[in-house]
Amino acid sequence: MIRAFVALPLPVTLRQRLMLVQSLLHLPRPAVRPVPPENLHLTLAFVGEQPAPLVEDLHHALEALRAQAFDLTLRGVSAFGGRTPRSVHAGVEPSEPLARLQRKVLRAMDEVGLDPERRRFTPHVTLARLDWRRLDEADRTRLLRGIVDQDGFRAGPAEIAAFALYRSHLGREGPHYDELARYGLEGALA
Repeated sequence: MIRAFVALPLPVTLRQRLMLVQSLLHLPRPAVRPVPPENLHLTLAFVGEQPAPLVEDLHHALEALRAQAFDLTLRGVSAFGGRTPRSVHAGVEPSEPLARLQRKVLRAMDEVGLDPERRRFTPHVTLARLDWRRLDEADRTRLLRGIVDQDGFRAGPAEIAAFALYRSHLGREGPHYDELARYGLEGALA
């Protein structure tokens, strides 16, 4: 079985800006685990645990997918999880080319018999995962203040020239990702 997902690898310029934001958030460890720079990405679709032949079928469907390169702009920092946040993320400016690519990836998954998640697509880049219960009141306040202070964050536009199929390995220190295949987008300058 392979635990997989489809995502945008981020250009170095965006990753560097996100690493700066991570440092400005004053993330208290171990209750907050920053995403390592090499793991920063924008998920298009979670594939889940699948047999290797089905992941291979998806690979072939993604190879056949055609989409245009586009610019991506990151904007703002927020948290998911409501009153007990579970992650901090950078938001993404609305982008029809991004939404179109994500729909094509879901269609490719459908074609090979995978059942993609059907919740609303909220493009974002996870910066850190939180264990809110392990944070004391001072750390919670400092973290929330850091998020508010980064509300004006903006990075980009940066060209997105490819998307990729990744394998996720879960471990005690958090997930580790291996890129299984990369798929170029048409008209990319890079």
